[in-house]
Amino acid sequence: MKSLSIFILVALLASCANNNANGTKTGNSAFQDRNIDRIKPFSGNLYYWQYKGKPVLLLGGSKDDNLFQIPDLKEHLDLLASVGGNYIRNTMSSRATKGFEIYPFKRLPNGKYDLNQWNNEYWERFQNLLKWTGERNIIIQIEVWDRFDYTDITGFVKDPQWQIQPYKPSNNINYTSKESKLAERYPDHPGADKQPFFHTIPAMDDNTVIRQYQEAFVDKMLSYSLSCGNVLYCMNNETSTPPIWGQYWMKYIEKRAAEFGVDVYVTDMFGVGWKLDTEKNFLLSFDRPDIYTFLDISQNTSNKNTFKKQWQNILFVRDRIKKNPRPINNTKNYGTGEYPPPTNYHKRTWLRWDTTSAVQRYVLNVIGGCASSRFHRNKSIGLGLTKPAQNCIKTLRKLETLVEMWKLAPGNDLLSDYKESKVFLSAEPGRKYVLFFMQGGSAKLNLSGCEGGFRLRWINVPTGQWGKTTTITGGKKVKISTPDDGSWLLVVTPVR
Repeated sequence: MKSLSIFILVALLASCANNNANGTKTGNSAFQDRNIDRIKPFSGNLYYWQYKGKPVLLLGGSKDDNLFQIPDLKEHLDLLASVGGNYIRNTMSSRATKGFEIYPFKRLPNGKYDLNQWNNEYWERFQNLLKWTGERNIIIQIEVWDRFDYTDITGFVKDPQWQIQPYKPSNNINYTSKESKLAERYPDHPGADKQPFFHTIPAMDDNTVIRQYQEAFVDKMLSYSLSCGNVLYCMNNETSTPPIWGQYWMKYIEKRAAEFGVDVYVTDMFGVGWKLDTEKNFLLSFDRPDIYTFLDISQNTSNKNTFKKQWQNILFVRDRIKKNPRPINNTKNYGTGEYPPPTNYHKRTWLRWDTTSAVQRYVLNVIGGCASSRFHRNKSIGLGLTKPAQNCIKTLRKLETLVEMWKLAPGNDLLSDYKESKVFLSAEPGRKYVLFFMQGGSAKLNLSGCEGGFRLRWINVPTGQWGKTTTITGGKKVKISTPDDGSWLLVVTPVR
């Protein structure tokens, strides 16, 4: 299969161009400027997103990664929307671990795949995801390639995924191992970057035997997604392949989008995010806004990091990109009480890994000035959309009834006499302050030069319940203490 020609691609796009993400007809004026309502950086604060012309804070949680494959997708999206969620992750590679996942290629009666033919059901599922998320104003962050689905390792991935991959030479009728240079087994952790599937581009192995099918797959994906304004594009999951691999696909997608007449936003997700202040691939992405038009720092919520380090890393990124601000996303927020990892997993020294810490890390992303936060899939390494995740999203939407996060800036410069790893602040000095007390405690808030009274509104993080409303007098440093030793959000605003 040769990659779809521009003519064929545009024809496919045109077939769905008259339907917007809500599945309704659009007129000529909408067709002439397709970018008006699409997801894009917020013009009023480029660290955040806007959608349909209004700034949005992206909050999410979902129970699977290739979400479009789950049988109860519509119900799951309804639940997410009902608690205030508007953000999901969707990996395009199929991790066949639950019995309902299928691949994009047609399977023949002999059990092998034909990479020249599509599996229509796979693409119908993807089309449903686009339609149903559009109807609910939910933003999708696609991951085109996930390295764990092209490997034989097990662990968090239940079965050796390469053994059932259509791209494996013995699983298809299109090429041999000799022709494709793909082996029968890849037992190493994908971090070793020994899978040539991720080296096919011209600047690497220039493997046209495989790349023609990769390009055709991406073209097919775009034939559905480019007409939808609620899609962001991330190339890889935790990639350790040289950045030129992801950059090839970013440019490829942007080129196709330009041919279709729309703007899209692209990035890559690198591993070892707890080292993003020193890791060279992260630093490259921060310094190249022309290539990485938004950022994803999900690995920053890994339990390798302390809360203090997670916070410092977010502030580091915001400062590093301040000349060219872009949204900073977190499509995976780690931590769950359901599946504590062994202490020797990946030879890391794991810190807290429970429901409480997962919620705290999620909220810390928001207070730190990130554009998105999503709970990673549950029953493995995240909270998904379990009850604690639902409550947390509700809590943050309740916070938004009092403040607009894109009007604040994170930083603890106005705090004193507090435990560094326990209290965090985002503020519009003199107007609004949001304090996050992770485990109770107290802090002094510097209100010097801000005379008059200030109202304190407490929100309990785990439950979303309002606490007592009290007042303080400004003009000085004021000590503030939490109602108890739990996790609390506090909004401080002038009394009018």
